Amino acid sequence: MRRFISITLGLALLLSLTACFGPPVDPDTVQESIQVIAMDTAMVISTYGSRSTAAAYASEDLIRELEAQLSRTEENSDISRLNAAGGETVEVGWDAYCLLDKAALFNAETGGAFNIAIAPVVSAWGFTTDSFQVPSQAELDLLLPLTDPRGVSPARLDDMKFTASLEPGQSVDLGGIAKGYAADKLADLFVEYEIPRAMAQLGGNVLAWGDRPDGTAWRVGVQDPARPDEQNAFAGILNLKNAFAVTSGGYQRYFEEGGKTYHHIIDPATGYPADSDLTSVTVVAEADVLQKNGVMCDAYSTGLFIMGEEEALRFWRNHRQQSQENAFELVLVTEDGRVVVTQGLAESFTPDEGSGYTLEIVS
Repeated sequence: MRRFISITLGLALLLSLTACFGPPVDPDTVQESIQVIAMDTAMVISTYGSRSTAAAYASEDLIRELEAQLSRTEENSDISRLNAAGGETVEVGWDAYCLLDKAALFNAETGGAFNIAIAPVVSAWGFTTDSFQVPSQAELDLLLPLTDPRGVSPARLDDMKFTASLEPGQSVDLGGIAKGYAADKLADLFVEYEIPRAMAQLGGNVLAWGDRPDGTAWRVGVQDPARPDEQNAFAGILNLKNAFAVTSGGYQRYFEEGGKTYHHIIDPATGYPADSDLTSVTVVAEADVLQKNGVMCDAYSTGLFIMGEEEALRFWRNHRQQSQENAFELVLVTEDGRVVVTQGLAESFTPDEGSGYTLEIVS
């Protein structure tokens, strides 16, 4: 039997406001909400403030533009042209250059766990086309040498011209960081449009901008990986203001064959779905328009899932000791029935008592 499921991370519990007559409405309570299908996921963006409508539709335009440049399934995108160039250098836009450059940094930071050059192996498993299959070891042995991230070479020629090249046979997929990058760009847009508060759900990526109209924190649900078909089944609730929250988990996309489940998060070291002791990783960081933490959270959520609990926590502790810049916190759901929350989220995370998980706070 084969089965496929794609579930967005976290359900943001949004406050819906209406006003029909009576006194003038406070501009901060004006809301516009739009739904967008893009980047292979369903997105919901709700904006508040006097320019909420303009900001919401500008948000959709932004996401469409990024998809057209960054998707490897869009024939004329920068990434598709790069993948089809056979090792030749191609000119790319700023967004593609920026993500290719950042991907190299995240690959180095995670010890190779995050790797955009894994694309040929992901394709062999059929996750790009939804034509799922288990590739032979012989096929993987041929493909794994093509996943060396050192073959990805972005270059900045001047302030207006950027290029990139790959080693022959290589291809890249920015799906692991494109939505985080889009969230960063949305934060910039909300500043430009003077949006006091907003909630953006981009699949497994959430941007809780500002606070709710009543001054309380946005409530962002962390999906229970054991109950992926139940929309309101949470491992717990994060109460966030001005923050990114990005979740990666094997439950988000998978298929079954021969009685075994294969998920979409591929370990670059083996070419197989990561044999992790985690079922989901949520990375939370401040929505700082200068630090661009959205793309960081996106990359780390994938890399730390592949690392597993022990290495993920070691990575978090080392990062915290080395620098307070781009600080982040974690919610890890483990295979043995625990929800592990780092100290910085201790006051912000409320476990779901009905989920059956044991809460563990770590420092």
